[in-house]
Amino acid sequence: MNSSPGKYKWFVLGDLNGFFGLMFDNLTVLSFLAGILIFVFGFPADIVYTRMFPGTAFGVLFGDLIYTWMAFRLSKRSGNPHVTAMPLGLDTPSTIGIALVVLGPAFLSFKAQGMPERDAALMTWYLGMATMVMMGGVKLVFSFLGRWVQKVVPQAGLLGSLAGIGLALIGFTPLIDIFGMPLVGLVALGLVFYTLVAGIKLPGHLPGVFASVVLGTALYYALGQTGLIGGTYAGAPPMNLHFGLPLPTFEFLKGIEPALKYLPIAIPFGLLTIVGGINVTESARVAGDDYNTRNILLTEAIATIVAGLCGGVAQSTPYIGQPAYKHMGSRAGYTLLTGVFIGLGGMLGYVSFIVELIPRAVLAPILIFVALDIVVQSFQACPAKHGPAVAFAFLPTVARLVSIKFGNPDVVPVDIFNKLLTLPGKALPEWLVTVAVGNGFIITAMLWGAFLAEMIDRRLRRAAWYLLALGVLTFFGVIHSAMPDGVMYLPWTLTEPFRQIPYQFTLAYVMFAVLLLGLSFTKASKEAGIAHS
Repeated sequence: MNSSPGKYKWFVLGDLNGFFGLMFDNLTVLSFLAGILIFVFGFPADIVYTRMFPGTAFGVLFGDLIYTWMAFRLSKRSGNPHVTAMPLGLDTPSTIGIALVVLGPAFLSFKAQGMPERDAALMTWYLGMATMVMMGGVKLVFSFLGRWVQKVVPQAGLLGSLAGIGLALIGFTPLIDIFGMPLVGLVALGLVFYTLVAGIKLPGHLPGVFASVVLGTALYYALGQTGLIGGTYAGAPPMNLHFGLPLPTFEFLKGIEPALKYLPIAIPFGLLTIVGGINVTESARVAGDDYNTRNILLTEAIATIVAGLCGGVAQSTPYIGQPAYKHMGSRAGYTLLTGVFIGLGGMLGYVSFIVELIPRAVLAPILIFVALDIVVQSFQACPAKHGPAVAFAFLPTVARLVSIKFGNPDVVPVDIFNKLLTLPGKALPEWLVTVAVGNGFIITAMLWGAFLAEMIDRRLRRAAWYLLALGVLTFFGVIHSAMPDGVMYLPWTLTEPFRQIPYQFTLAYVMFAVLLLGLSFTKASKEAGIAHS
């Protein structure tokens, strides 16, 4: 028998636990978005806080309000008074990944072209908005095709590429922040591991993330002047509220053309949230809340478009862990609180103040946990025999991280790049190969994991098709671009020595595919395939 709408206890004590967890997750992502752009790439802080943050936060508000309403509707339809809303927030892998390999490099590239710093920052903002709108459009289409993508591409490719991002981009950078202030960072990390990894409750059932942030921040300000925390103590930031309204703007149109060359990097992030959204919705169904998958996916796609149109530069996604929030006792109050807190905070400026107030070493452990969870999930969700394929898919992201950390390829002068290509030796220069392997790393990782998984399953011809796809994409610079800034091209228009890269890499993939096709006709491979099936 259905319960009346009034019997749905949409706000209970467990919603406070859920709120602190989901809210700090979003604050952590915003903190690292700001930190990467401002401190790594030298981006003007006011443009981050007053132009990028409001629209980005508004996307979270929009999505969480819709998911809150969905919880009410599901409770009314099912008669279940214990429905837990689907959590939505900023996607951690793509926010950090796009900041590191799209926004930051684009900003440096614009400056290298002679633009004044502020003009370069504004153009990067336009590019970021355009990227979000285009990603949202692709997500909108694939929200109807998500299951097909999940069915066609082996999980080792989908999850392995995401795990590579978790390991190299999400896990590595926060680790440096933690040991940059070891006393503060390790204490905060210890509480996160104690509560979230070991699963031990704190006294009074305090939320682990909340306790970690409060204790770590308290240690920073209490011991900062003693020199014990490591690093340089900056003191509390001034109470500056960076006010900004997320008004719809067509400024993103100025960024469409320069954003096109970064699409091979950005679009796979969007596709992974679609596939992840399918998995998240299924986990919620198993936990007892049977949401409509298409509606969940459409909401995240529209929220991404709304954010981009209003100045946002980070996509939203349903978070993994709806059953965990349900276990906390959360209902619909926690998503409503999070959406309002983050959304209004982006507009009124208190979110940017909190981001400046809490040291990154305190927030970094949350991302370490997220990174570990992503990597572990990729191995647990895939068949054990596909472990090598998952691990192999990590490597393109590692290559991209190395090229970012040791000489950004997007601003290397062409004459120096030419010299690197023509250095004497039997092989291409190591630095050049690292850059080429890293360009288009998301697509590369997906296809590397996919073809190796097919090989492990003795489906050699399907593996060959993935290799041929790699060859075609390489030929036009979608992956393994020969150019320092990772742009696509028609290879015959390139001058020497750039031209040798697409031709040599493509030939290698094609020959590998031909080898597998030939081996697929051998008696041993046929017998292995029969035995495997």
